[in-house]
Amino acid sequence: MIRDLLLVSGATAAVVAVLMIITTIAARRAGRFSVVDTTWGLAFVAVAAGSAVLSVGIGTSGPLPWIVLALVGVWGLRLALHMHRRNHGAGEDPRYAEMLGDIPFGKAALRVFGIQGLAAWLVSWPIQAIAVTGSDPLWWLVAIGALLWAVGVGFEAVGDAQLAAYKRSADRPPVMDSGLWRYTRHPNYFGDACVWWGIWLIAAATGWWVAPVTVVAPVAMTYFLVHATGARLLEKTMMKRPGYPEYAARTSMFLPLPPRGRHV
Repeated sequence: MIRDLLLVSGATAAVVAVLMIITTIAARRAGRFSVVDTTWGLAFVAVAAGSAVLSVGIGTSGPLPWIVLALVGVWGLRLALHMHRRNHGAGEDPRYAEMLGDIPFGKAALRVFGIQGLAAWLVSWPIQAIAVTGSDPLWWLVAIGALLWAVGVGFEAVGDAQLAAYKRSADRPPVMDSGLWRYTRHPNYFGDACVWWGIWLIAAATGWWVAPVTVVAPVAMTYFLVHATGARLLEKTMMKRPGYPEYAARTSMFLPLPPRGRHV
């Protein structure tokens, strides 16, 4: 078991490293670090694909690694396509400009791509565990995890679609505060967290030891989404926009909750 897990972990780490090296080259050519946003979703798809294939080689293959590959594939490919469309032809993301300042490219690349590569590998621990333990899971817990994943993907897709429609509107208000955005200022980040807590539940269905060993993955993802490169960092820029501080005062930052006070 331990040897198999080390094999899967080492192979997936190598896959993520190669993707980040390619992304570094692409960032150098594009002149912006935001290209990593496209790689982020693809990295998890690559890990899930590699883990499923390796599960066949180590003799633990069942339907679950391939089910997880399908779930992660839907999430990751949708996210990658969305980020590519959003960032294509645009300048640098203000989050990266704020975080990196004027430091040299090599140091900035290590900070962005190195850390995000390590984060992707860490968050994918449940996927890796499923590859070596997923032959006989508790299917009722798998179903709960898949349901939470579906809620997360729904929040991301609907939230992104609502924001895109808002941006296309010629007479839009200063701040997007309808639909899912009325209840959370970051429905896509909340959805992302749900996806990875759902994947963790699926992994927990494969063995008693998997849940405590891999819980760091969804915890880390939630921390990244809220505090590190997600909501908190984006809010620094958004708070400068007219109407946003008032919107923030009445709307939950992360968890969907009824708006405070009167909704205008």
